[in-house]
Amino acid sequence: MNYISDILYWISTGLLVPVIVLLIILFIRSLLLIGSFFGQYLSIRKTDALLRKALDELTPDCIQHLEKQLPEQSNAPIIRYMRQMLETRNSPAHVQRLLADYEIKADKDLALSKTLTKMGPMLGLMGTLIPMGPALVGLSTGDISSMAYNMQVAFATTVVGLFAAAVGFITQQVKQRWYLQDMTNLEFLSNLFNEKPEAL
Repeated sequence: MNYISDILYWISTGLLVPVIVLLIILFIRSLLLIGSFFGQYLSIRKTDALLRKALDELTPDCIQHLEKQLPEQSNAPIIRYMRQMLETRNSPAHVQRLLADYEIKADKDLALSKTLTKMGPMLGLMGTLIPMGPALVGLSTGDISSMAYNMQVAFATTVVGLFAAAVGFITQQVKQRWYLQDMTNLEFLSNLFNEKPEAL
């Protein structure tokens, strides 16, 4: 029994370095995500009001004029997809393909946020529990400095893991609302393509 316990202890202790490395990677990715999220927010803020006004006034009779109302210099994905949908509006199959492609792109963009949300707490918990074993050993032998060091590692990994998870959770919630609004606008445009212009 002691032999099995020793094996488990060696395995868990050996996982500490990989866990710390992964937490550092998640921390860096979360910082990069904050930067890209802020840039995406600025882009959406510029185009949202314009799109809302253009789509509110849009009818099947004036769809061809929508392309002129779209901002030419915008890097927002929804603008690019709207242009492509306008170019292929006579082909329902191509329009549906673009809608499905946008859903895939949205899910791909949310992947990092989902990963941070799930992996941050997992790795943080592992980074907390692994040093607790050596810390308890240090406490039992009176090695206070060793115990203090291991406890410091345990708390640090917890904080880093929770930070990454918080960034992932917040960005995921906000981005999901953005993409839901985008899909609503794209589906509205797709439905207008199928409506016949009013007869004069």
